[in-house]
Amino acid sequence: MELSQRIKGALYGVAVGDALGGTTEFMSRQEIAKRHGYLRTIIGGGVWNLEAGEVTDDTMMTLCVAEGILEHPEDPVQPIGERFMVWYRSDPKDIGNIIRQVFQRYEGNWFEAALAAHHDLGRSAGNGSLMRCLPAALAYADPAQLENVSRLQSRMTHYDERCDQACICYNRIAWRLLRGEELRAAIAAEIAGTDYADVLTLAGEPDCEPSGFVADTFRWVLYLLLHGQSFADVVQRAANLGGDSDTIGAIAGGLAGAYYGYEGIPGEYAGAILIRGRLDAAVAGICKLRLGSGGTV
Repeated sequence: MELSQRIKGALYGVAVGDALGGTTEFMSRQEIAKRHGYLRTIIGGGVWNLEAGEVTDDTMMTLCVAEGILEHPEDPVQPIGERFMVWYRSDPKDIGNIIRQVFQRYEGNWFEAALAAHHDLGRSAGNGSLMRCLPAALAYADPAQLENVSRLQSRMTHYDERCDQACICYNRIAWRLLRGEELRAAIAAEIAGTDYADVLTLAGEPDCEPSGFVADTFRWVLYLLLHGQSFADVVQRAANLGGDSDTIGAIAGGLAGAYYGYEGIPGEYAGAILIRGRLDAAVAGICKLRLGSGGTV
């Protein structure tokens, strides 16, 4: 499979998982079953009253990271931050508490704002930097550069080291998938020796809620990827979890899209996304950047 198909699959995978899971965010499994049976279709609605195919903060912030990297690949923090603020000022429907607090504290230095928000809230180990970090894996062929930008974009809003670690681990899995490695092997290689290693041998589901805590989110993402039988199966499983289903769906969908490729995403899913033009532009830019850095697209 060509690298371009994996890159496009990854970005569309984020959007599809987000749009599908947005319908069931904050619901319980029982509420989902009562209202939707087993949700398989992008229908919008939910707590944010989404249009069918509308995405939330997960995809929009992912695009901010992608476009910031494309503007200044060697030092993307400022252009990423500028796009964050443009998005924030657009009065989005969905924005996480930690990120909102950072934006309100921002006065020119993202890392100082993230530290201040961490002290204000007493925590900052949310999943808001993990949900948007994938462009670092897509744009940089060099693992060291990938890790550096993964950490920087995380620290812009999330001071907790657990967020850095999750972003780096996730993007290193993505890096392997972009090279054509098998999904389970890529996951196993990167979670070995970490707090997530036991996910490979769980007898049942993770013993945590599908919450916005980064460690809970990442455990569920890994579990869904390891047990899903296709791209559609992965994102449907995420949507039917409830809880922070849009973010879990976006994060799992990104890696599933990188693995199965754009052609592995059902046409009715990809075609339903309302911001396809912006996604396609980001895909084209990242492919051009990778080709310029010696990658094969």
